[in-house]
Amino acid sequence: MLLIKIIVVIFALLLIGDFLSTFVYHVPEHVFGKFHILVHHSNNKSFIHYAVLTRNPLVLLDGFLGSLPYIIFVPWFWQISPIGTILGLMCGEFHVIWRHICALDWKTPSPVQKLCSIFCIVTPEIHWLHHQNAMVAYGDIFTFYDPPAQAWLRILMKLKKKIRNISFPWKKESQNNLL
Repeated sequence: MLLIKIIVVIFALLLIGDFLSTFVYHVPEHVFGKFHILVHHSNNKSFIHYAVLTRNPLVLLDGFLGSLPYIIFVPWFWQISPIGTILGLMCGEFHVIWRHICALDWKTPSPVQKLCSIFCIVTPEIHWLHHQNAMVAYGDIFTFYDPPAQAWLRILMKLKKKIRNISFPWKKESQNNLL
């Protein structure tokens, strides 16, 4: 029973954390935010540059906000299985590090790629696609979050466009002052 609790907590933590991180933080940040784009998708600097070399505090904030959906469940999962909680957080952190080694010309071995494909795990190569094009390859850990994340991205982009087109009284005033 102990082993089952550990395994359930690990997978629940990763599934729920990745879901919330993708749909509550990552995709909305791509539409409405700025610092995630600066940290992960800048044209003139690599992720390694931002994360390691610049010591940019935004990297820490972006990392914290991306990990918060995992951390908030620690008190509940800890009650079920402290070992599963620790291992789940360690697996999540390991995956963050592993998926960013693509900047070092990493090539995931074929057997590992096949396993990742079977279990819908994001590989460094898949994540690198997201670094190259911020509009593709969502889901930090699980690839099955990409299709609904793409739909969520389109919805939020339409919402952003509608918000921009709303006529606010102060908006008209500022436009009249420009004329």
